[in-house]
Amino acid sequence: MIEYSTHTLVNGLRIVHNYDPTTTQVVLNTLYNVGSRDEDPELTGMAHLFEHLMFGGSVNVPDFDRELELAGGTNNAWTSNDFTNFYSIVPAQNVETAFWVESDRMLSLAFTPESLEVQRKVVIEEFKQVCLNRPYGDYGHRLRQLLYTSHPYRFPTIGREIDHISRVSMDDVRDFFFSHYAPNNAVLAVAGPITLDETIRLAEKWYGPIPQRPVKPRLYATEPPIEAPRMLELHADVPQTRLTIAFLMDNADHPDYPATDLITDILASGQSARFNRDLVMGSELFTAADAAISGSEEQGFIMFTGALRSDSPEAVAAARQMILDQLADLCDNPVSDQELQRALNRFESNRLFSQIGALPRATQLARSVMTGRDINAVTDIYRAVTPEKIRQTAQRLLRPAASATLVYLPKSH
Repeated sequence: MIEYSTHTLVNGLRIVHNYDPTTTQVVLNTLYNVGSRDEDPELTGMAHLFEHLMFGGSVNVPDFDRELELAGGTNNAWTSNDFTNFYSIVPAQNVETAFWVESDRMLSLAFTPESLEVQRKVVIEEFKQVCLNRPYGDYGHRLRQLLYTSHPYRFPTIGREIDHISRVSMDDVRDFFFSHYAPNNAVLAVAGPITLDETIRLAEKWYGPIPQRPVKPRLYATEPPIEAPRMLELHADVPQTRLTIAFLMDNADHPDYPATDLITDILASGQSARFNRDLVMGSELFTAADAAISGSEEQGFIMFTGALRSDSPEAVAAARQMILDQLADLCDNPVSDQELQRALNRFESNRLFSQIGALPRATQLARSVMTGRDINAVTDIYRAVTPEKIRQTAQRLLRPAASATLVYLPKSH
Protein backbone atom coordinates (compact mmCIF):
# COMPACT_ATOMS: atom_id res chain seq x y z
CA MET A 1 0.00 0.00 0.00
CA ILE A 2 1.27 3.46 -0.92
CA GLU A 3 0.81 6.13 1.74
CA TYR A 4 0.01 9.54 0.29
CA SER A 5 -1.66 12.86 1.02
CA THR A 6 -3.39 15.33 -1.27
CA HIS A 7 -3.85 19.09 -1.29
CA THR A 8 -5.37 21.52 -3.80
CA LEU A 9 -4.20 25.10 -4.32
CA VAL A 10 -6.67 27.94 -4.84
CA ASN A 11 -5.75 28.03 -8.54
CA GLY A 12 -6.85 24.39 -8.94
CA LEU A 13 -3.45 22.69 -8.97
CA ARG A 14 -3.83 19.29 -7.34
CA ILE A 15 -0.87 18.09 -5.28
CA VAL A 16 -0.21 14.51 -4.19
CA HIS A 17 2.61 13.81 -1.74
CA ASN A 18 4.44 10.61 -0.83
CA TYR A 19 7.01 10.77 1.97
CA ASP A 20 9.98 8.48 1.33
CA PRO A 21 12.89 8.75 3.76
CA THR A 22 14.81 5.91 2.07
CA THR A 23 16.12 8.15 -0.73
CA THR A 24 18.17 11.34 -0.78
CA GLN A 25 16.39 12.77 -3.80
CA VAL A 26 13.02 14.40 -4.37
CA VAL A 27 10.90 13.83 -7.47
CA LEU A 28 8.56 16.49 -8.85
CA ASN A 29 6.26 14.90 -11.43
CA THR A 30 3.86 17.17 -13.31
CA LEU A 31 1.07 15.48 -15.24
CA TYR A 32 -0.97 17.65 -17.62
CA ASN A 33 -4.39 16.55 -18.81
CA VAL A 34 -3.46 17.13 -22.45
CA GLY A 35 -2.34 14.75 -25.17
CA SER A 36 -2.73 14.19 -28.86
CA ARG A 37 -6.50 13.73 -28.41
CA ASP A 38 -6.66 17.50 -27.77
CA GLU A 39 -5.15 18.51 -31.10
CA ASP A 40 -6.67 19.98 -34.24
CA PRO A 41 -6.84 17.08 -36.76
CA GLU A 42 -5.18 19.40 -39.27
CA LEU A 43 -2.36 20.32 -36.88
CA THR A 44 -1.38 17.10 -35.13
CA GLY A 45 1.76 16.47 -33.11
CA MET A 46 1.34 19.57 -30.95
CA ALA A 47 1.40 17.79 -27.58
CA HIS A 48 4.57 15.95 -28.57
CA LEU A 49 6.11 19.21 -29.81
CA PHE A 50 5.34 20.75 -26.42
CA GLU A 51 7.13 17.91 -24.69
CA HIS A 52 10.21 19.40 -26.36
CA LEU A 53 9.28 23.09 -26.16
CA MET A 54 8.86 22.91 -22.39
CA PHE A 55 12.64 22.46 -22.13
CA GLY A 56 13.39 25.41 -24.41
CA GLY A 57 13.18 28.14 -21.80
CA SER A 58 10.39 29.75 -19.80
CA VAL A 59 9.55 33.35 -19.01
CA ASN A 60 12.06 33.68 -16.14
CA VAL A 61 14.32 30.67 -16.74
CA PRO A 62 16.08 30.89 -20.12
CA ASP A 63 17.86 27.52 -19.73
CA PHE A 64 15.81 24.93 -17.85
CA ASP A 65 18.35 22.13 -18.08
CA ARG A 66 21.26 24.27 -16.92
CA GLU A 67 19.52 25.44 -13.73
CA LEU A 68 18.50 21.91 -12.85
CA GLU A 69 21.94 20.48 -13.59
CA LEU A 70 23.59 23.13 -11.41
CA ALA A 71 21.38 21.84 -8.59
CA GLY A 72 22.52 18.29 -9.26
CA GLY A 73 19.25 17.32 -10.89
CA THR A 74 17.98 15.48 -13.96
CA ASN A 75 14.73 15.62 -15.90
CA ASN A 76 12.74 14.10 -18.71
CA ALA A 77 9.23 13.87 -20.16
CA TRP A 78 6.81 11.73 -22.16
CA THR A 79 3.63 12.26 -24.16
CA SER A 80 0.69 9.97 -24.84
CA ASN A 81 -2.66 10.29 -26.59
CA ASP A 82 -4.13 11.26 -23.22
CA PHE A 83 -1.49 13.00 -21.10
CA THR A 84 1.81 14.86 -21.10
CA ASN A 85 4.18 14.20 -18.22
CA PHE A 86 7.28 16.08 -17.01
CA TYR A 87 9.53 15.17 -14.11
CA SER A 88 12.56 16.56 -12.32
CA ILE A 89 14.73 14.73 -9.79
CA VAL A 90 16.94 16.77 -7.44
CA PRO A 91 18.90 16.25 -4.22
CA ALA A 92 16.60 17.00 -1.28
CA GLN A 93 18.65 20.03 -0.19
CA ASN A 94 18.09 21.64 -3.61
CA VAL A 95 14.41 20.84 -3.97
CA GLU A 96 13.37 24.49 -4.18
CA THR A 97 15.21 24.80 -7.48
CA ALA A 98 12.89 22.17 -8.94
CA PHE A 99 9.82 23.99 -7.62
CA TRP A 100 11.14 27.22 -9.16
CA VAL A 101 11.93 25.93 -12.66
CA GLU A 102 8.91 23.61 -12.94
CA SER A 103 6.47 26.33 -11.83
CA ASP A 104 8.00 28.85 -14.20
CA ARG A 105 7.31 26.78 -17.27
CA MET A 106 3.75 26.29 -16.06
CA LEU A 107 3.49 30.06 -15.71
CA SER A 108 4.61 30.74 -19.28
CA LEU A 109 7.12 29.60 -21.84
CA ALA A 110 9.54 32.13 -23.33
CA PHE A 111 7.93 31.69 -26.77
CA THR A 112 11.06 32.57 -28.70
CA PRO A 113 11.24 31.92 -32.45
CA GLU A 114 14.66 30.34 -31.90
CA SER A 115 13.30 27.74 -29.48
CA LEU A 116 10.41 26.89 -31.78
CA GLU A 117 12.70 26.37 -34.76
CA VAL A 118 15.17 24.26 -32.80
CA GLN A 119 12.49 21.99 -31.36
CA ARG A 120 10.61 21.84 -34.66
CA LYS A 121 13.75 20.44 -36.32
CA VAL A 122 14.26 17.96 -33.49
CA VAL A 123 10.69 16.65 -33.78
CA ILE A 124 10.82 16.44 -37.58
CA GLU A 125 14.07 14.49 -37.38
CA GLU A 126 12.52 12.17 -34.80
CA PHE A 127 9.53 11.63 -37.12
CA LYS A 128 11.88 10.70 -39.96
CA GLN A 129 13.93 8.31 -37.83
CA VAL A 130 11.04 6.62 -36.06
CA CYS A 131 8.30 6.61 -38.69
CA LEU A 132 9.93 6.86 -42.12
CA ASN A 133 13.36 5.24 -41.91
CA ARG A 134 12.63 2.21 -39.74
CA PRO A 135 10.97 -1.11 -40.61
CA TYR A 136 7.30 -1.01 -39.55
CA GLY A 137 7.85 2.66 -38.66
CA ASP A 138 4.39 3.72 -39.83
CA TYR A 139 2.76 0.83 -37.93
CA GLY A 140 1.04 3.16 -35.43
CA HIS A 141 -0.27 5.39 -38.18
CA ARG A 142 -1.65 2.52 -40.24
CA LEU A 143 -3.23 0.56 -37.38
CA ARG A 144 -4.88 3.58 -35.78
CA GLN A 145 -6.32 4.81 -39.06
CA LEU A 146 -7.70 1.33 -39.69
CA LEU A 147 -9.37 1.20 -36.27
CA TYR A 148 -10.62 4.78 -35.93
CA THR A 149 -12.56 6.86 -38.41
CA SER A 150 -13.34 9.99 -36.38
CA HIS A 151 -11.85 9.89 -32.88
CA PRO A 152 -8.49 11.70 -32.41
CA TYR A 153 -6.92 8.39 -31.41
CA ARG A 154 -6.69 7.77 -35.15
CA PHE A 155 -3.32 9.60 -35.10
CA PRO A 156 -0.26 8.63 -33.02
CA THR A 157 1.22 11.17 -30.62
CA ILE A 158 4.07 12.01 -32.95
CA GLY A 159 1.54 13.45 -35.40
CA ARG A 160 -0.09 12.51 -38.66
CA GLU A 161 2.56 13.93 -40.97
CA ILE A 162 5.69 16.09 -40.99
CA ASP A 163 3.86 18.96 -42.71
CA HIS A 164 1.78 19.59 -39.62
CA ILE A 165 4.87 20.31 -37.49
CA SER A 166 6.53 22.23 -40.33
CA ARG A 167 3.75 24.81 -40.41
CA VAL A 168 3.14 25.31 -36.69
CA SER A 169 3.22 29.06 -36.01
CA MET A 170 4.02 30.96 -32.84
CA ASP A 171 0.34 31.84 -32.54
CA ASP A 172 -0.51 28.11 -32.68
CA VAL A 173 2.03 27.46 -29.93
CA ARG A 174 0.72 30.24 -27.68
CA ASP A 175 -2.89 29.17 -28.13
CA PHE A 176 -2.17 25.51 -27.37
CA PHE A 177 -0.12 26.38 -24.29
CA PHE A 178 -2.53 28.80 -22.66
CA SER A 179 -5.55 26.58 -23.32
CA HIS A 180 -4.04 23.40 -21.83
CA TYR A 181 -0.93 23.92 -19.67
CA ALA A 182 -2.64 25.39 -16.64
CA PRO A 183 -2.56 24.68 -12.90
CA ASN A 184 -6.23 23.69 -13.01
CA ASN A 185 -5.39 21.13 -15.72
CA ALA A 186 -2.47 19.49 -13.92
CA VAL A 187 -1.44 17.28 -11.01
CA LEU A 188 1.87 17.80 -9.22
CA ALA A 189 3.21 14.68 -7.49
CA VAL A 190 6.05 15.10 -5.01
CA ALA A 191 7.88 12.07 -3.61
CA GLY A 192 10.99 11.75 -1.48
CA PRO A 193 12.42 12.89 1.87
CA ILE A 194 10.30 16.02 2.04
CA THR A 195 7.40 16.57 4.43
CA LEU A 196 3.87 17.38 3.39
CA ASP A 197 4.05 20.76 5.14
CA GLU A 198 7.22 21.72 3.28
CA THR A 199 5.74 20.51 0.00
CA ILE A 200 2.64 22.67 0.50
CA ARG A 201 4.74 25.67 1.55
CA LEU A 202 6.90 25.50 -1.58
CA ALA A 203 3.92 24.80 -3.81
CA GLU A 204 2.05 27.82 -2.42
CA LYS A 205 5.15 29.98 -2.89
CA TRP A 206 6.00 28.98 -6.45
CA TYR A 207 2.76 27.67 -7.99
CA GLY A 208 0.20 29.65 -5.99
CA PRO A 209 0.57 32.90 -7.99
CA ILE A 210 -0.05 31.17 -11.34
CA PRO A 211 -3.58 32.06 -12.47
CA GLN A 212 -6.21 29.58 -13.54
CA ARG A 213 -6.86 29.42 -17.27
CA PRO A 214 -9.88 28.33 -19.30
CA VAL A 215 -9.14 24.84 -20.65
CA LYS A 216 -10.33 24.07 -24.16
CA PRO A 217 -13.13 21.45 -23.97
CA ARG A 218 -13.04 18.14 -25.80
CA LEU A 219 -15.85 18.25 -28.33
CA TYR A 220 -15.23 15.16 -30.45
CA ALA A 221 -17.71 12.29 -30.67
CA THR A 222 -17.32 8.70 -29.52
CA GLU A 223 -15.87 6.37 -32.15
CA PRO A 224 -18.62 4.29 -33.80
CA PRO A 225 -18.29 0.50 -33.53
CA ILE A 226 -16.71 -1.57 -36.29
CA GLU A 227 -19.59 -3.38 -38.00
CA ALA A 228 -17.67 -5.36 -40.64
CA PRO A 229 -14.11 -6.72 -40.81
CA ARG A 230 -11.48 -4.28 -42.01
CA MET A 231 -8.20 -5.33 -43.62
CA LEU A 232 -5.14 -3.54 -44.96
CA GLU A 233 -2.15 -5.19 -46.65
CA LEU A 234 1.08 -3.23 -47.09
CA HIS A 235 4.23 -4.03 -49.05
CA ALA A 236 7.19 -2.37 -47.38
CA ASP A 237 10.89 -2.70 -46.57
CA VAL A 238 10.35 -5.08 -43.66
CA PRO A 239 12.34 -8.21 -42.77
CA GLN A 240 9.34 -10.52 -42.41
CA THR A 241 5.58 -10.58 -42.53
CA ARG A 242 3.82 -9.10 -39.54
CA LEU A 243 0.14 -9.78 -38.93
CA THR A 244 -1.98 -7.81 -36.46
CA ILE A 245 -5.63 -8.34 -35.60
CA ALA A 246 -7.08 -5.57 -33.44
CA PHE A 247 -10.42 -4.71 -31.85
CA LEU A 248 -11.78 -1.60 -30.20
CA MET A 249 -12.10 -1.97 -26.43
CA ASP A 250 -13.52 -0.10 -23.45
CA ASN A 251 -12.11 2.98 -21.76
CA ALA A 252 -9.96 2.72 -18.65
CA ASP A 253 -12.91 3.30 -16.29
CA HIS A 254 -15.07 0.53 -17.74
CA PRO A 255 -15.74 -2.46 -15.44
CA ASP A 256 -14.47 -4.84 -18.15
CA TYR A 257 -11.12 -3.07 -18.61
CA PRO A 258 -9.25 -5.33 -16.14
CA ALA A 259 -10.61 -8.47 -17.81
CA THR A 260 -9.49 -7.21 -21.21
CA ASP A 261 -6.04 -6.48 -19.87
CA LEU A 262 -5.81 -9.95 -18.35
CA ILE A 263 -6.77 -11.54 -21.68
CA THR A 264 -3.48 -10.32 -23.14
CA ASP A 265 -1.55 -11.81 -20.21
CA ILE A 266 -3.31 -15.15 -20.48
CA LEU A 267 -2.57 -15.34 -24.19
CA ALA A 268 0.92 -13.92 -24.43
CA SER A 269 2.75 -13.31 -21.12
CA GLY A 270 5.42 -15.89 -20.38
CA GLN A 271 6.69 -19.08 -21.94
CA SER A 272 3.65 -21.05 -20.80
CA ALA A 273 1.13 -18.64 -22.31
CA ARG A 274 -1.20 -19.90 -25.02
CA PHE A 275 0.33 -17.97 -27.93
CA ASN A 276 3.83 -19.24 -27.25
CA ARG A 277 2.61 -22.79 -26.63
CA ASP A 278 0.17 -23.11 -29.53
CA LEU A 279 1.31 -20.60 -32.17
CA VAL A 280 5.08 -20.35 -31.82
CA MET A 281 6.04 -23.75 -30.43
CA GLY A 282 3.03 -25.62 -31.76
CA SER A 283 3.12 -24.55 -35.41
CA GLU A 284 5.52 -23.79 -38.25
CA LEU A 285 3.85 -20.47 -39.11
CA PHE A 286 4.94 -18.12 -36.32
CA THR A 287 8.36 -16.99 -35.12
CA ALA A 288 6.78 -14.81 -32.43
CA ALA A 289 3.32 -13.85 -31.17
CA ASP A 290 2.16 -11.23 -28.74
CA ALA A 291 -0.91 -9.46 -27.35
CA ALA A 292 -1.33 -5.98 -25.84
CA ILE A 293 -3.80 -3.21 -25.07
CA SER A 294 -3.34 0.47 -25.79
CA GLY A 295 -4.25 1.37 -22.20
CA SER A 296 -6.20 4.48 -23.19
CA GLU A 297 -8.40 6.72 -21.10
CA GLU A 298 -11.07 6.60 -23.78
CA GLN A 299 -12.00 3.80 -26.19
CA GLY A 300 -8.69 2.10 -26.86
CA PHE A 301 -7.85 -1.15 -28.60
CA ILE A 302 -6.60 -4.66 -27.95
CA MET A 303 -4.29 -6.21 -30.52
CA PHE A 304 -2.86 -9.62 -31.32
CA THR A 305 0.32 -9.73 -33.38
CA GLY A 306 2.35 -12.45 -35.02
CA ALA A 307 5.63 -12.51 -36.92
CA LEU A 308 5.40 -15.10 -39.69
CA ARG A 309 7.97 -17.37 -41.31
CA SER A 310 6.30 -17.13 -44.73
CA ASP A 311 4.74 -14.28 -46.67
CA SER A 312 2.58 -16.44 -48.93
CA PRO A 313 -1.14 -15.63 -49.04
CA GLU A 314 -1.88 -19.12 -47.76
CA ALA A 315 0.41 -18.66 -44.74
CA VAL A 316 -1.07 -15.28 -43.89
CA ALA A 317 -4.62 -16.62 -44.12
CA ALA A 318 -3.76 -19.66 -42.02
CA ALA A 319 -1.99 -17.56 -39.39
CA ARG A 320 -4.91 -15.16 -39.17
CA GLN A 321 -7.29 -18.06 -38.68
CA MET A 322 -5.10 -19.55 -35.96
CA ILE A 323 -5.21 -16.30 -34.00
CA LEU A 324 -8.97 -16.06 -34.47
CA ASP A 325 -9.31 -19.66 -33.27
CA GLN A 326 -7.40 -18.75 -30.12
CA LEU A 327 -9.80 -15.87 -29.52
CA ALA A 328 -12.83 -18.06 -30.25
CA ASP A 329 -11.66 -20.51 -27.61
CA LEU A 330 -11.60 -17.67 -25.07
CA CYS A 331 -15.16 -16.82 -26.07
CA ASP A 332 -16.43 -20.39 -25.87
CA ASN A 333 -14.63 -21.72 -22.79
CA PRO A 334 -13.76 -20.17 -19.44
CA VAL A 335 -10.02 -20.02 -18.80
CA SER A 336 -8.75 -22.37 -16.12
CA ASP A 337 -8.37 -21.14 -12.56
CA GLN A 338 -4.66 -21.88 -12.84
CA GLU A 339 -4.24 -19.75 -15.95
CA LEU A 340 -6.10 -16.83 -14.43
CA GLN A 341 -4.19 -17.13 -11.15
CA ARG A 342 -0.90 -17.12 -13.03
CA ALA A 343 -1.92 -13.96 -14.92
CA LEU A 344 -3.08 -12.27 -11.72
CA ASN A 345 0.15 -13.17 -9.92
CA ARG A 346 2.17 -11.76 -12.79
CA PHE A 347 0.09 -8.58 -12.80
CA GLU A 348 0.49 -8.07 -9.05
CA SER A 349 4.21 -8.77 -9.17
CA ASN A 350 4.78 -6.36 -12.05
CA ARG A 351 2.73 -3.71 -10.31
CA LEU A 352 4.65 -4.03 -7.06
CA PHE A 353 8.00 -3.83 -8.84
CA SER A 354 6.78 -0.83 -10.87
CA GLN A 355 6.23 1.11 -7.65
CA ILE A 356 9.77 0.68 -6.33
CA GLY A 357 11.46 4.08 -6.36
CA ALA A 358 10.20 7.61 -5.92
CA LEU A 359 9.86 8.37 -9.64
CA PRO A 360 7.50 5.51 -10.62
CA ARG A 361 5.47 6.10 -7.46
CA ALA A 362 5.17 9.81 -8.23
CA THR A 363 4.15 9.07 -11.82
CA GLN A 364 1.49 6.57 -10.76
CA LEU A 365 0.19 8.81 -7.99
CA ALA A 366 -0.16 11.73 -10.40
CA ARG A 367 -2.19 9.60 -12.79
CA SER A 368 -4.28 8.20 -9.94
CA VAL A 369 -5.25 11.68 -8.76
CA MET A 370 -5.79 12.91 -12.32
CA THR A 371 -8.19 10.07 -13.15
CA GLY A 372 -9.79 9.62 -9.73
CA ARG A 373 -8.81 5.94 -9.57
CA ASP A 374 -7.50 4.76 -6.19
CA ILE A 375 -3.92 3.56 -6.67
CA ASN A 376 -4.26 1.13 -3.76
CA ALA A 377 -7.45 -0.49 -5.06
CA VAL A 378 -6.19 -1.60 -8.48
CA THR A 379 -4.85 -5.01 -7.50
CA ASP A 380 -8.05 -5.94 -5.62
CA ILE A 381 -10.11 -4.90 -8.66
CA TYR A 382 -8.06 -7.22 -10.87
CA ARG A 383 -8.22 -10.01 -8.29
CA ALA A 384 -12.02 -9.85 -8.49
CA VAL A 385 -12.01 -10.86 -12.18
CA THR A 386 -13.38 -14.38 -12.71
CA PRO A 387 -12.98 -16.90 -15.56
CA GLU A 388 -16.59 -16.19 -16.52
CA LYS A 389 -15.89 -12.44 -16.69
CA ILE A 390 -12.97 -13.18 -19.03
CA ARG A 391 -15.25 -15.26 -21.27
CA GLN A 392 -18.05 -12.68 -21.32
CA THR A 393 -15.64 -9.85 -22.11
CA ALA A 394 -14.04 -11.86 -24.91
CA GLN A 395 -17.45 -12.68 -26.38
CA ARG A 396 -18.43 -9.02 -26.43
CA LEU A 397 -15.20 -7.57 -27.81
CA LEU A 398 -13.38 -10.22 -29.84
CA ARG A 399 -15.89 -10.76 -32.62
CA PRO A 400 -14.41 -11.38 -36.10
CA ALA A 401 -16.97 -8.95 -37.56
CA ALA A 402 -15.49 -6.19 -35.38
CA SER A 403 -11.86 -6.88 -36.29
CA ALA A 404 -9.26 -4.76 -38.06
CA THR A 405 -6.41 -6.73 -39.66
CA LEU A 406 -3.13 -5.14 -40.70
CA VAL A 407 -0.58 -7.16 -42.68
CA TYR A 408 2.96 -6.02 -43.51
CA LEU A 409 4.56 -7.97 -46.36
CA PRO A 410 8.16 -7.70 -47.60
CA LYS A 411 8.37 -5.68 -50.79
CA SER A 412 9.61 -8.58 -52.90
CA HIS A 413 6.04 -9.86 -52.89
